[in-house]
Amino acid sequence: MADEKRAETALLTEHLRYTPLTLLDDIINTINELIARAVDAAESGLLSAPPAALGFAQKAAGNNEIPETDEEGNEIYPEMRREIEEGVHQLETLLNTATDRNFDRFEIWVLRNVLTLSWGAKGDAKDEGLEKWVRLSHYEDLTLPTSDPTTPPPSPHALLSLRRKLQETQKLHTALLAEKARNDALLTQFRSLLTPGPSKLETPSPQGASTVPTKGSSPLPSFSFLTASPAAKTLGVSTSPNPQPHQNLTTSTTQPTTTDGPLTTNTAFTLSQLPSLRSLLAQLRPRLPSLSLPLPADADFEFGSERAQERREYVERQSRRVLERRGVDISGLGQGEGWKGREEVRALEEIVGMLGKGRGVAEADPDDGAPEDRMEE
Repeated sequence: MADEKRAETALLTEHLRYTPLTLLDDIINTINELIARAVDAAESGLLSAPPAALGFAQKAAGNNEIPETDEEGNEIYPEMRREIEEGVHQLETLLNTATDRNFDRFEIWVLRNVLTLSWGAKGDAKDEGLEKWVRLSHYEDLTLPTSDPTTPPPSPHALLSLRRKLQETQKLHTALLAEKARNDALLTQFRSLLTPGPSKLETPSPQGASTVPTKGSSPLPSFSFLTASPAAKTLGVSTSPNPQPHQNLTTSTTQPTTTDGPLTTNTAFTLSQLPSLRSLLAQLRPRLPSLSLPLPADADFEFGSERAQERREYVERQSRRVLERRGVDISGLGQGEGWKGREEVRALEEIVGMLGKGRGVAEADPDDGAPEDRMEE
């Protein structure tokens, strides 16, 4: 029964373009809005009416009360506003209760007798299942494919797989559209770089205009000279895929060119020579050690290399800094003749060696000397 009622509601919704409950809710909401307007109008009318017309003056006279007056001499009844608000609230509650009760019955009656596909008197057998035989106007002349009874219905796992595939396809479609938009923007920017800009002589700047470029608005570099210069025109370089026919330099006749211009031909030839260049490079690589120039025998790496020179300068600077901290006067240092020659260094080394040998002999024979000599030493 619930499934049949749901199918009937779906059919009515498709036919009316809205659910039956939506129509009833709109009617009830309209009635409630009208009640609210009527209550507000009654409250404002009672508050603006004179107190004597509402019976407050007779009530005060019956109770032997003297009402208060305002600056203009009008009588003031403080309980008037309170009684009006309480009465209006009770009226609104009464109207809302009556509306809810009566329109609930109206809703039930409409759903059972108007917005339904089954009819009949109370107690009679109603025509049920009529929604299975109703065909709407937009379904007319519609051919539905007949399913093959031998083909099994798709399983939930297959449906889920197809749904995920559809979602991934939509994501890929969105990503491709975004990539296409980025590529179009990039191509537009590249084309603007290759398009020659307006000449400065043709578009003079107005008087008083500042020629200083603003921050963040530096113009992009123009590479239009690659395609617009006379040399580029001679070589047939153009931004269009099919360059225009160019005139031969040796003859005065105009020869139509094919889609492959001189630049394309030269580029193709260069690319065709790359494999042979790679093979030659692979053959020359093992011969590099034998073909390298021999270094001279008297090459002084220690004093000639840049790293050694930097190391000496660093040591000298640090030494000067330490001496200055200790209070040593170094104003006259570093102004001598420079490094000693190799011969002088070698002579000094021989002298030091001879002194070392003599001291070794003296230490080896300590008894040869007199005690006085040892004391003197």
